Amino acid sequence: MFYECRPQMPVKAPRGANLTCENWDSEAALRMFTNTLDPDVATQPEELIVYGGSGRAARNWKEYQRIISILKTLKKDETLCIQSGRPVYIAKTHDWSPRIIIANSNLTPAWAKQEVFDTCDEQGLAMYSQMAGSWIYTGTQGSLQGTYETFAALARKIFQAETLKGKFVLTSGMGGMSGAQPLAVTMNEGVILCVEMRRERIEKKIKEGYCHKITDNLDEALGWILDAKSKQHPLSVGLVGNAAVIYPELINRNIIPDVVTDQTPAHDLMSYLPIGDRKELDKLREKNKRVYREKVLDAIIDHAKAILTMQRNGAVCFDYGNNLRSQAEMAGVSMRDSEGRYWYPGFISAFIRPLFCQGKGTLQWVALSGDIADIEKIDEAVIKNFSEDTSLVKWITLAREKAPQLGLPGRVCWLGYRERIRLGLIINDMVRKGILKAPVVMSRDCFDCGSGASPYQETENMKDGSDAIADWPLINFSLNSSNGASWVSFHHGGNVGIGNSLHAGMAIVADGTKERDERLEKVLAADFGMGIARYADAGYEEAAEVTKKKGITIPG
Repeated sequence: MFYECRPQMPVKAPRGANLTCENWDSEAALRMFTNTLDPDVATQPEELIVYGGSGRAARNWKEYQRIISILKTLKKDETLCIQSGRPVYIAKTHDWSPRIIIANSNLTPAWAKQEVFDTCDEQGLAMYSQMAGSWIYTGTQGSLQGTYETFAALARKIFQAETLKGKFVLTSGMGGMSGAQPLAVTMNEGVILCVEMRRERIEKKIKEGYCHKITDNLDEALGWILDAKSKQHPLSVGLVGNAAVIYPELINRNIIPDVVTDQTPAHDLMSYLPIGDRKELDKLREKNKRVYREKVLDAIIDHAKAILTMQRNGAVCFDYGNNLRSQAEMAGVSMRDSEGRYWYPGFISAFIRPLFCQGKGTLQWVALSGDIADIEKIDEAVIKNFSEDTSLVKWITLAREKAPQLGLPGRVCWLGYRERIRLGLIINDMVRKGILKAPVVMSRDCFDCGSGASPYQETENMKDGSDAIADWPLINFSLNSSNGASWVSFHHGGNVGIGNSLHAGMAIVADGTKERDERLEKVLAADFGMGIARYADAGYEEAAEVTKKKGITIPG
């Protein structure tokens, strides 16, 4: 890892209106890259691990330093190429080209297996990045809105209610992305018990404001949970423990939550913690990976079987994009019905896909000034210009009150196709007029309607059977490159593990120039327009109607 090259910790992104690079595209990339390693954002910044158990921002500290050095001198007609966290080429391009092109963890299909990738990683040829290596990850605040929207959609669909008031949610994992679950549920007025083996992670989320209480005692946790449920008061409790132990114990006590899910890093078996003493398990992982893996699969069997039992006893169960179902199936658990579908669905197919078909998706913006006041001004602009969207206004109001700002301040919202374009232009105009102190970078979540091929997550159970078709993220990547995105990325294995997904990412800077208006309009239109077209092509009638209403051109 070249620890001798590690900078003085903690890593913090530059702030303010002064450039340290040659242009704002490179500056934004540098600030977002370093922001992913801010201790308020990353789970293990000293190891370059940002989230998801092992997702790294750069291949090692030597390459981190090289990336920083190159970004500071990169010209507006040059493009830096990053291969799995390592700078490999600077191309002469032109103004509208991406300043950075990133490809992470990609393997030829027949070689896209965990053991092959692990060998490449050990040889220093690749790194597992998830979305961390795309430099758009902003920590728990970046996943909060999508998590909130998932539970809100569940409440509407399953309980025919606007909130989860009086409902008990059981989940596990409190890392970078999973740490959004406690606050997302309480923002939906529900009660949540989140099981996490690493006490320090729960303590961190309590300090940040994402979780209310912590305990090592199941009896105490259940006392708090059941009391809050009966009183219909929102409450989040972090329980120090192992899901493979706690979930079965709840069944033994005949306690069945209303909703059950999980966000442990099950997609990466070496990051999942099996049953046992943490210190001893850490030693075993280093000493004997094969035995450690066997212990992990044993724990996953208990974990998954408990979820299935809870489902049979009335709980609403769903997979939260971490591939637990597939790992359990590999371990020998029967996870599918007679038609070959998983007994419990993934969250996208169950709750989010209708929003995609309506033309809605995520837009994230980050204030490069580092000043929360810039985000507050954009919040006010959103409320003023989109007042007719009551769910959006409700979210902004809740987020301003409850969502902590960590690292560079930012916000994520779900917006319609035209609304994303409109907001991008509004923000650029605010930069131009000096209302905001510095440019703003815009991107989106990894689970978008057209930027991923992930049969265990975004594209599970597609209407036309196109779950595994990976042409779509490649088209998305190419469109954003040609339309003027500030940087683009293409990565393998995000969220669900090696061999199971391909995703495209993008970012574009609102620098206040008139020229940037055109680039923003093109990027934001094509990025999501292609996604709506993807759903229309798959036979979703609502998406087809949206293409007609919004003027999205589909070949006849």
